[in-house]
Amino acid sequence: MCAKFIGVLHLIPLPGSPRWGGSMEDVCERAAADARAFAEGGADSLVIENFGDVPFTSERVPAETVAAMATVASYLRQVAEIGLPFGFNVLRNDPLSGLGLAATCGGEFIRVNVHSGAMVTDQGVIEGQAFETVRKRQQLCANVAIWADVHVKHAQPLGGGSLEDAAKDVLHRGLADALIVSGVATGESVDADDLRVVRQACPEAQIYVGSGASTDSAPRLLEFADGLIVGTSVKADGILDQPVDPARVAALRAAMDRKRM
Repeated sequence: MCAKFIGVLHLIPLPGSPRWGGSMEDVCERAAADARAFAEGGADSLVIENFGDVPFTSERVPAETVAAMATVASYLRQVAEIGLPFGFNVLRNDPLSGLGLAATCGGEFIRVNVHSGAMVTDQGVIEGQAFETVRKRQQLCANVAIWADVHVKHAQPLGGGSLEDAAKDVLHRGLADALIVSGVATGESVDADDLRVVRQACPEAQIYVGSGASTDSAPRLLEFADGLIVGTSVKADGILDQPVDPARVAALRAAMDRKRM
């Protein structure tokens, strides 16, 4: 079985954010260029993120953010004709907006940074909303998967608690459909031991690497993970604010495929 390659579309700043450039056309065209690069290089699906909207809120995002992300998704499918399936990650932690986007735009999954428990983040304390999220999913789009982080990056668990116990809670009590394990920050490598702990705690789970995967680290990480969510390492020269490089995507895809042969 081939490991899944999920490419991250880091959207440039959207309307209302401090660095908004004033043109949704620019936002859509940049997203489409990155999406084409992922498709050309062999990615399996995409996740659309409002990555350029720093600083993020710990609560619901504004209406204009949701509208802009829906515009991008529509552009990718109807104008750019990107055939890859996609999901949404509404930063910092707005799964309800993510579900609304998935329901109306044809998304297949949402990523939730804090699904259960509580994390101390640069936005303050964020508490999981599994109760609301799972019920809203049932109302709007029961077929949309919930991919949830375990001890998400840029955060620390409030009150401690082991990675093993957190993974079990997210899967069994939060009813997540997949678990995501990341490094400490965007683009930072995942500790393979953390992946091993989560795999041993939840052997039946779908597990994805959420940051820092590269052609060098992919074989090691895929010992325990079912796929990679990748953004930074496949940008030109591996620089976060650069466009996605299809050659780097293809190189990572090849490394993943060799591991699974």
